[in-house]
Amino acid sequence: MNTRHFLMMEKQKAVLEKAAQIFHIRHLLLQQGLAECLGTLVLVTFGCGSVAQMLLSGGSHGAFLTVNLAFGFAATLGILISGQVSGGHLNPAVTFALCLLGREPWRKLPVYFLFQTLGAFLGAGIIFGMYSDALWDYGQGTLSVDGTNATAGIFATYPSPHLSLLNGFFDQLIGTAALIVCILAIVDPHNTPVPAGLEAFTVGLVVLVIGLSMGFNSGYAVNPARDLGPRLFTALAGWGSGVFTVKGYWFLVPLFAPFLGAVVGVVIYQLMVGYNVEGEARIQRRREEEESLKYATITTINEEA
Repeated sequence: MNTRHFLMMEKQKAVLEKAAQIFHIRHLLLQQGLAECLGTLVLVTFGCGSVAQMLLSGGSHGAFLTVNLAFGFAATLGILISGQVSGGHLNPAVTFALCLLGREPWRKLPVYFLFQTLGAFLGAGIIFGMYSDALWDYGQGTLSVDGTNATAGIFATYPSPHLSLLNGFFDQLIGTAALIVCILAIVDPHNTPVPAGLEAFTVGLVVLVIGLSMGFNSGYAVNPARDLGPRLFTALAGWGSGVFTVKGYWFLVPLFAPFLGAVVGVVIYQLMVGYNVEGEARIQRRREEEESLKYATITTINEEA
């Protein structure tokens, strides 16, 4: 390496270090919010991108299985990207569940919800930009919310023709409860531990399973931010207010039902597993403390004798 090349590399390192110092955000909650934003952006970009490929290609570049695989792996990647900083929730229902259990402070909920929704909004924008020409071509010059050439479903969830609002609410509640039960089992230190480093992959597998078994009715949003962010984007990008009013204001279902589903999931897991394994762990710790105290007492007596 010649001297000139070495000096250029050192100068580049100095510039990068200076940039790192300038752009380093020291406010922890803002750091976490930005991480949630990026993680959710990845989730929506890859997930909705798979839906766009399937629909706009007429099925030649995707199918129901590939969409579910994409969302599962997208969840894994989003958690891997943001997990070290924010925990990789990517879903306000998950944040809400952890707040209910006292594992996260309540002040995180509105911040995480805001940044998760922003990430989902930006992810939808990326997919719109990538497939803009295909969207206009498929819609024959229009951006429709429903009908034969509807494309709004690429970005947000809409109910199947057979689905009522009540059934849809129950669908989202059960799907979210299932998600929360599985996530709580994965992160519970007293339950069967997931090998270190595989937590994100396991959560992605849960998302995949939910999609494969509960995706028929309405696309299994089970995530208010993942649905609201893209819905806001489509409303602004040309689909109009119909994204909110269609199907009897359907958008309220994936916005509110997951929070109730989170409550149900927390109650089910804690009553049937969580409190029991925590209780057994407390009993085991108490026994170990008693044994340790007994051993220390015997040792002290022997030394005095």
